Amino acid sequence: MRVPTHGREPSLTSPWWRGAAALVSGAVAAFTFPAPSLWWLAYVALVPLILLIRSAATPGRAVLDGWLGGTGFMIADHQWLIPNLTVFIIPIGALLGSLWIPFGWLTRRLLGQAPGSPRPSRALAAVLLLPSAWLMAEVVRSWQYLGGPWGLLGASQWQVPPALRLASLGGVWLLSFLIVAVNTAVATLVALPGARTVAGAALLAVALLVWGVWSWAPLPSRTGSVRIAIVQTGVINGPLARFNKGVQLTRQLVGLHPDLVVWGESSVGFNLSVRPELTARLAALSRQVGADLLVNVDAERADKRGIYKTSVLVGPQGPTGDRYDKMRLVPFGEYIPFRSVLGWATKVGRAADANRQRGTHQVVMDVSSFRIGPLICFETAFPDMSRHLASMGAQMLVAQSSTSTFQRSWAPAQHASLAALRAAETWRPVVHATLTGISAVYDAEGRQVGPRIGTSTRAAQMYTVPLAGGQSPYERHGDWVIRAALGMLLVAGAYDSVRMGIVARRRGTRDGTSGNKGEAKNSVPGPR
Repeated sequence: MRVPTHGREPSLTSPWWRGAAALVSGAVAAFTFPAPSLWWLAYVALVPLILLIRSAATPGRAVLDGWLGGTGFMIADHQWLIPNLTVFIIPIGALLGSLWIPFGWLTRRLLGQAPGSPRPSRALAAVLLLPSAWLMAEVVRSWQYLGGPWGLLGASQWQVPPALRLASLGGVWLLSFLIVAVNTAVATLVALPGARTVAGAALLAVALLVWGVWSWAPLPSRTGSVRIAIVQTGVINGPLARFNKGVQLTRQLVGLHPDLVVWGESSVGFNLSVRPELTARLAALSRQVGADLLVNVDAERADKRGIYKTSVLVGPQGPTGDRYDKMRLVPFGEYIPFRSVLGWATKVGRAADANRQRGTHQVVMDVSSFRIGPLICFETAFPDMSRHLASMGAQMLVAQSSTSTFQRSWAPAQHASLAALRAAETWRPVVHATLTGISAVYDAEGRQVGPRIGTSTRAAQMYTVPLAGGQSPYERHGDWVIRAALGMLLVAGAYDSVRMGIVARRRGTRDGTSGNKGEAKNSVPGPR
């Protein structure tokens, strides 16, 4: 007998309510990042989404739930981009969310409702394969043309010392993998009584791994220290007024003997080669302070070949010749993809009025007695760039950023947190110097050094930054976690294909045998 619903379906049997639940469930993980920074929530944030996908009636519904969950996560984590992207946030979120389709399909395949008690082997496979599928989604969307690796789940653990130690072994990828594994095990504990032993064993294994790494993993060795000054001018309209404020704040460092002074991204809005008076002022400032200045030029080149964002090292005699052009640009923020088609985005949001041009290679700069590897803004989100600079011999990573467009959002805090991950991964201290905040410094283990400079502050702040030697396991071995996850997925796919082939052949053999018997029986000749 069917119970009447009076025209209303139960929530999760309605495709609209179920879709809304998937979007919201996916969005929960965004609260694990700064500014809310509920890092502990990461270990259960995916459980509602996993349980929802598991209950899907069909594989198609599970795929849709995975897609909507990924879309909800992408939009929630990038909500601070809405003033720039406006209506584009929805199709972009949906495009990136589609990368979670395999995660949705696998979740139902391995944990989905089925008659009888679920096999523990499937639960064990889920603990290994669901994190692998999630990781592949993170890897693909980390491509710079798809927006880059902002909001990798492992980055939510930037302030957790054991997690930072793990990052030195396998990068942020290892953290993402383990977080999803924990979520999968917790969901199994909740929904699959027959597989709770496997789920409990998985949680214990993760705990023992973290304890083992915390107890036995190598640590960087200290090799001295340097004095770094960050100059944060705050939000100032007009490139000349901003430049003048930078000069004024830098003069406060006279007598403090810094080894390097770092200005934020776009701190110089003029091409220094065509403004000799500004170049002379910077050189004089370097002589007064007794240190090189790392400024950031955001201007069109003298050859009229486009606008670049460039880190320029200025010494007592002027620019030293060391410069770095930003390689990875923010879609819509610094260029508009297919501008001839999508250029109208500038009329409905704060998209880039003109495309910035890309640099071609990374550089390491010599500053007095140490070497720095410059990064510009968005590039601190890319683990491979920091690892490459470390392998090139950089003793310190220096990131110049702005985020002035997003002052009243979660973006400045989340951006500053990325430097802690890059420091832990590479065993190199990271100086995150911004134009408008938040500026911060982290040592080679990812621990904060000195005070942060908030978005409401204008200051010239000194830091004594410890240098470190050695090569981290992540720098040495690279993205082994990604390779391992991909390998597990390929092996599982091959195994499943072989198993399905064997089952199909057995079924065909049985059907053929039955058919032959029937045919033989019917062909027995009768009496003539």
